[in-house]
Amino acid sequence: MINRIAAKRLKELYSMFKVIAITGPRQSGKTTLVKTVFPLKPYVNLENPDSRQFAIDDPRGFLSQYPDGAILDEVQRTPLLFSYLQEIVDNKKESGQFILTGSNNFLLDEKISQTLAGRVAYINLLPFSLEELNSINIPYNENDYILQGFYPPLYDRQIPAKEWIPNYIRTYIERDVRQIKNITDLLVFERLMRLLAGRTGQELNYTSLSVEVGADVKTIQSWIGILESSFIIYLLKPYYKNYNKTIVKRPKLYFYDTAIACSLLNITKPDHLVSHPLKGALFECFVVTEIIKKQINHGKDINLYYWRDKTGREIDLIIDDVSQIIPVEIKAGKTIHNEFFKNIRYWFKLTGENKGKVIYAGEEDQKRSEGIDVISWKNINEKL
Repeated sequence: MINRIAAKRLKELYSMFKVIAITGPRQSGKTTLVKTVFPLKPYVNLENPDSRQFAIDDPRGFLSQYPDGAILDEVQRTPLLFSYLQEIVDNKKESGQFILTGSNNFLLDEKISQTLAGRVAYINLLPFSLEELNSINIPYNENDYILQGFYPPLYDRQIPAKEWIPNYIRTYIERDVRQIKNITDLLVFERLMRLLAGRTGQELNYTSLSVEVGADVKTIQSWIGILESSFIIYLLKPYYKNYNKTIVKRPKLYFYDTAIACSLLNITKPDHLVSHPLKGALFECFVVTEIIKKQINHGKDINLYYWRDKTGREIDLIIDDVSQIIPVEIKAGKTIHNEFFKNIRYWFKLTGENKGKVIYAGEEDQKRSEGIDVISWKNINEKL
């Protein structure tokens, strides 16, 4: 079994809060995590029709079966439970009463967040990170990881990605999307997903997508929201500080798992990936999501942005640390050359900053005298 970094954070929060909510994409390992950390806690899967119907018909009676709390899996299926949970946890002082899991971010629901305000701590559990997989010494290069992705079943059960990922996408579209919102034309929704895969690492333009998908802008925005809340895509916000330049204000689009993007693009083999025009964008997606996982796994707020001005100058990633702003360039090349540093040097002149990082697909780390660290993709968790 591959140990999850989030387990430590889960135990800490369990000792402090009455309710813990764990959200993340389906099959990211939420159930395995909570059962492993709390093996004696009663467990209920609300995907089970009988349990779900009982919880819907008689929520008070359902919860009375668990006077000392329980793990409620896929709790977004029974939203009425949250009001009753509030009453129960308010009548007891103990921490760690209920652990809630869900395959979409149910805490984004305003009614639910108000009901549990002050009572709940939450953890987002994404698929495996490089840091976690390094513990089992898999001899993969960066292309292997981009194609394979990081979902646990691909490693626990060793199911080939080309078999598992298309079925995951199909199940997500046919099942989860309908649960979140009643979308009648799932083929159009799938077309949107394929178009988004082709825009990985690019600015999100709702108007352009509306024209290509054949749906109005409000519908596209709604569907993008569904993909965000179910942890399929991540929107990287622009860094707004102007520095006397007109800047771009649209977010950039990334998939939380590159294997889903590759499958939607029909990239199934390393040869396809190496020669594909989106290889650089997929490598960038891979790096950005690894940094997101690191921050989430260690309980930190995501402080990542990108910067681009109207002249086309761009910094792929801005890490807004409390004490400094760190520009990060991401390059899919394996050989270090001067072009890697062009935009960071421009950033230095513009801002007066003197520290930056380049993450690339090669093996060797370098520490440049001008304040730029060159980091191999393999060493992101150690050096960034």
